[in-house]
Amino acid sequence: MGLIDLVQTLTSPHPLDRYLELVRPTLTVRDMRAEITHVRRSASDSVTLTLRPTRQWSGHRAGQYVQIGVVIDGVKHTRCYSPVDPQGRRDRHLQLTIKAHPHGLVSRYLHRHAAPGIVVDLAPAAGTFALPESVPERMLLISGGSGITPVLSMLRTLADQDYRGTLVFLHYAKSPEAVPHRAELDDIAQRHNNFHIELRYPSLSVGERLGLPGGDSGEEHAGMTGGRAGRAGTSAPGVAGLSAASGAGGAEGASGAADPDGASRAAGGADALWSCAAPARPVGHFDYDTLEHIAPWFAAGETFVCGPGPLMDAVRRVYEAEGLDDRLHTEEFTLSTVPVDAADVTGSTTFSASGVQSANEGASLLDQAESAGLTPEYGCRMGICFSCTAVRRSGCTRNLRTGELDADDDQPIQLCINAAVGDVDIEI
Repeated sequence: MGLIDLVQTLTSPHPLDRYLELVRPTLTVRDMRAEITHVRRSASDSVTLTLRPTRQWSGHRAGQYVQIGVVIDGVKHTRCYSPVDPQGRRDRHLQLTIKAHPHGLVSRYLHRHAAPGIVVDLAPAAGTFALPESVPERMLLISGGSGITPVLSMLRTLADQDYRGTLVFLHYAKSPEAVPHRAELDDIAQRHNNFHIELRYPSLSVGERLGLPGGDSGEEHAGMTGGRAGRAGTSAPGVAGLSAASGAGGAEGASGAADPDGASRAAGGADALWSCAAPARPVGHFDYDTLEHIAPWFAAGETFVCGPGPLMDAVRRVYEAEGLDDRLHTEEFTLSTVPVDAADVTGSTTFSASGVQSANEGASLLDQAESAGLTPEYGCRMGICFSCTAVRRSGCTRNLRTGELDADDDQPIQLCINAAVGDVDIEI
């Protein structure tokens, strides 16, 4: 028995780390934690945290996520977030950009209250949505809203590695102010001629996107393709190889349309020309024409996409129709479920450790437990982090993602992606 194991035995039933944290929260033997060292609130609805992990941290692959635990009003809540750092960061720090969702308890708390010195629990990086070790010669990165975080990690990594292939990054946002790390995107576009970065703002008028007084109240939010000539310094979106486009359908998958006027405007002087000269295209949702416009080689490259459900669905439909499923790599925000016939929803679930019984309604066992007044631990609510795993003592459950049934006794299951089929006993 080693020294640590011996001390652990002497401190039982509490783990040694529970005593060490009384001295210093980041002094741990087995548990991994991270201290917030810097907080930046640059985008209107997001916060960027820089964290210093404890010695157990072994880094992440670009695109992966981490799980953090935050104590709010005496209760620890766990959530999953994707680091925006490039992989292999030398100082071993970790950076998370977190959007404050209207009904997100943890994200809103961090947006309002995160401060240097706060310590959070941290789990090792995980997830299969990651930059491949053998980087393809052509890459298309697509994101919407807060789905930019894993994709930005990929972009930063490729920039640091001086990637020589062809790369297109397409991102949908509500406005330029809602794009985190926008200045860095500008810088990357200036330094890498083989990187084409396109930002699309469906909610803004043409005039607003050009920075004109009073905006432009045109009937359609026409898109534009921007290019830079001369020095940086213009406030108009689109400089340094960035472009802004939009169309009907919103940030959840709108495709852009070219500026029908084909206008050229100066912003910040004659040497900061911002030109809009792309041919006009019909306004519509993300479709095959969108891909042909931004990356006509997409069938020969690899595509990585993360964002809201409608955007994910739109991209997936195109790739399925083209028989290119194997070239599409996705990270989901929400749980995609298999429809369940209401006639199949019967019986009740007993949460035996709590002495609570609840009639089945077809919802996930996590939702059902919460509706019954229980507070089981959870993180992602999408079947990724395994925080909500509990033991099914008896009965049958359906996997909401695949529709598969499982009735083996005494099996650990994820509450967020399983629903009861008939009478079930769950040990929570």
